[in-house]
Amino acid sequence: MITHQFTVTAELAGNRLDKFLSLQLPGSSRSYLQKLIEDNRVRRNGETVTVPRLEVKENMVIAIDVPEAKPVEIKAESFTYPVLFEDEFMLVINKPPGVVVHPAPGNPDGTVVNALLGRYPDLGDDFEENLRPGIVHRLDKDTSGCLVIAKTPDAQFQLSAAFARRSTQKTYRAIVVGKLQQPKGEIKTLIGRHAVNRQKMAVVERNGKDAVTRYREIEHLHSGKISLSELEVDILTGRTHQIRVHLAHLKTPVLGDELYGGDKLKFPGVHRQMLHAWKLALPHPKTGEMMHFCAPLPEDWPNLAELITTAL
Repeated sequence: MITHQFTVTAELAGNRLDKFLSLQLPGSSRSYLQKLIEDNRVRRNGETVTVPRLEVKENMVIAIDVPEAKPVEIKAESFTYPVLFEDEFMLVINKPPGVVVHPAPGNPDGTVVNALLGRYPDLGDDFEENLRPGIVHRLDKDTSGCLVIAKTPDAQFQLSAAFARRSTQKTYRAIVVGKLQQPKGEIKTLIGRHAVNRQKMAVVERNGKDAVTRYREIEHLHSGKISLSELEVDILTGRTHQIRVHLAHLKTPVLGDELYGGDKLKFPGVHRQMLHAWKLALPHPKTGEMMHFCAPLPEDWPNLAELITTAL
């Protein structure tokens, strides 16, 4: 059993208890935390509470007992993802939006890893990390696009090393709210954990990691108070939520990204952040040859004109 204790800040006061805990424990799903609350594992100022919707108040002390993770047997599931490339060393898929890459507490199935085990039943036996066999990089749950998976431990080592030494090229498509001051540019900052909300990252002045993002405007449309832009974005580093953080920092948050843009980013028919891992280039793990992949835009990718028309 691991006990976590948090003090509610002014910024987070007013949230539901389950949402507050999800912000403090970003690796746990809301449904998992609700179950812990209902199972008498959460205390408010020392008293047990069992109501997930309870409103937390400033300076309230919240403690939660989280069971230690037990060895998990990952369930193999049907593999239905579009394959962009495959050989005996690696697989590249076009990950749909809404799919988590690997299992985590409260999220044991429906992931890319579950599907991989359905396609390659023995894959988990070959890797020391059985919860993430073959995984060398990740995309956020609601980000779609190119995802490469290693099929052997050596390939995983080589591909992971390529990402670490920045020998890869990653280009995204993004739809943002607003218009950037320049049609193309570079964002170079430090990115670190948000000082209050542990689920978020932020641009920081110190104690962060360098992050470099380049963007180019593809299209911009506006009507009345509605302003949208579609961008091509290259990331030279791979920090958590990097594109989302950098674009929000420029006051042009990714459309649908409530974490970094708030409720004002809600548009009819938009149910996730509009971010797509469009192109990926990396050295082949066996031959070293530079390989180039492109993931077609997903079915839910909107047209700017249609978006604006719907929102008016």
